[in-house]
Amino acid sequence: METQNMQEAKLHEECGVFGVADASGQRDVVGTTYMALYALQHRGQMSCGIAVSNDGVLRGVRDRGLVPDVLDQEALSYLGQGQIAIGHVRYGTQQNADRASAQPLVLRHIKGNIALCFNGALTNAVELRRELELEGAIFHTLTDCEVIAHVFTRERLQASSTEEALERAMGKLKGAYSIVMMSARKLIAARDPKGFRPLCIGRLGDSYAFSSESCAIDALGGELVRDVEPGEIVVVKNGELSSITTHCGQKSGLCVFEFVYFARPDSVIDGSSVHEARQRAGAYLALEHPVAADVVVGVPDSGLDAALGYARQSGIPYGIGLIKNRYIGRTFIEPTQTQRENAVRIKLNAVRHVVEGKRVVLIDDSIVRGTTSARIVGILREAGAKEVHMRISSPPFLNPCYFGTDIDSKDKLIACRLKHDEIAKAIGVDSLGYLSVDNIKKIALNNKREFCVGCFTGEYPVDPPKVVENDKFSTPISLNEQSDDKEV
Repeated sequence: METQNMQEAKLHEECGVFGVADASGQRDVVGTTYMALYALQHRGQMSCGIAVSNDGVLRGVRDRGLVPDVLDQEALSYLGQGQIAIGHVRYGTQQNADRASAQPLVLRHIKGNIALCFNGALTNAVELRRELELEGAIFHTLTDCEVIAHVFTRERLQASSTEEALERAMGKLKGAYSIVMMSARKLIAARDPKGFRPLCIGRLGDSYAFSSESCAIDALGGELVRDVEPGEIVVVKNGELSSITTHCGQKSGLCVFEFVYFARPDSVIDGSSVHEARQRAGAYLALEHPVAADVVVGVPDSGLDAALGYARQSGIPYGIGLIKNRYIGRTFIEPTQTQRENAVRIKLNAVRHVVEGKRVVLIDDSIVRGTTSARIVGILREAGAKEVHMRISSPPFLNPCYFGTDIDSKDKLIACRLKHDEIAKAIGVDSLGYLSVDNIKKIALNNKREFCVGCFTGEYPVDPPKVVENDKFSTPISLNEQSDDKEV
């Protein structure tokens, strides 16, 4: 997520990354990356792409659209065979929804070609971009990825290797970033020192792979080796794995919402099962906010596991009360509010037999603006639900996020505008309960990291941006502008 785009209207997650380096000469790295991106499609549905190194020659395909639409047979044939490939799925905002903002970026410069993609958001992107522009850098997009690319290439001019350049660049990057990149002969992954976004290492036969989530490794029949440590740079060259830990050792700040919503339930992140974490969240909800009811219903998909946990803890029967249209992506992917609202009705339908005449406990992962929640409650009411008691498996959103989750500015967050009882009335429920901050920190058993909960508490692992400003080149000029050469 780019720091300029906090105005977007719903909860968003930025993207997913993947990379594979073939050591056997037998693996189709492009086909492998294509299948991995299918497994990561939930992390971004606006654009995608693959870049491949074939004996040092880099090629890439990227565009707006879903994986099978962008990476069709013609695109895969163009990419051909190779030894290393990286891929990306991306969510973007209206300001950076063009094809040029898709990833991976393929860079050609005097010290060698690279391809780069990342997940996250830089908190100092504005400052870095201005510094680079004053040095003569030319930008084609509003993305943080392009800022990272410029910082890296500047350091590469002085460094003896690609990984050394990345190590030096990381000293200048602030915020959240999980990076996968490749040079002619190396596959490299890096995770920011706080570990905001997930990144893991997998083994696919004789090949190594990096992925935002372990579910992609599983889908390929591979083995999860371990997570990339916060601050670590991992290099694959000639089938061998090596590590640089210069930036390791800081207090971590993994985004807790990976467990609540973003990740697939079959993924394991930093040692913890996402599926189990969501069930524990539901169990804590049942302890914190009990209610007399007849059935527990989850909002597909991320609310289902939490609903199961609530039902088991409370003893209230679990029911499948909402059916999701599997041919529609996550509601937040729609770029405008009107599109999001219209998508809810065709995306979800109530099972009347399950909810009619019943007191329903409705479990969802979050309430951001409240519009979607109100529509879902309305669907249950129309199907004959006698009562609807909403339980949310996260605390109220009270603050923006600057690290890859696009949460609205405070004036659009319903928990900042309305009191608790007013929210319940606005979304049409008989009662409302949120998971506490204390308990959300406990949902991930065996997790190796501390969590970032800044969107709930306002306390962030690193300082937020001093100012969130629009890029001057994305702002229309005044009609009475006197000169195209006006100095800034």
